[in-house]
Amino acid sequence: MIKVNILVNDTIQKIELVGHANYSEYGKDIVCSATSSIVTTTVNAILMFDKDYITYQALKDKFIIIINSYNDIVDKLITNMLNLLKELEKDYPKNIKIKEEIL
Repeated sequence: MIKVNILVNDTIQKIELVGHANYSEYGKDIVCSATSSIVTTTVNAILMFDKDYITYQALKDKFIIIINSYNDIVDKLITNMLNLLKELEKDYPKNIKIKEEIL
């Protein structure tokens, strides 16, 4: 299962994605593919505006996004990414879980 952990302190501070969806075998998993596409597209769009808005780490089974600054564009892109991931969670509740933690 992919676990999406959102850390919030008035605004979103950090987003961690951990694990594998296990919907299908590695390389053919549509839930992992959709999650990767959503996150990669969002990160690339934010970085096009300013490379200092976010910091990210792409590890083997973990992807971490730290939001360094806030503005309307970044907020909308992050909100859109989370809305897309929530739609994916509705369709595949056994494969992706989103949890928000208030700091």
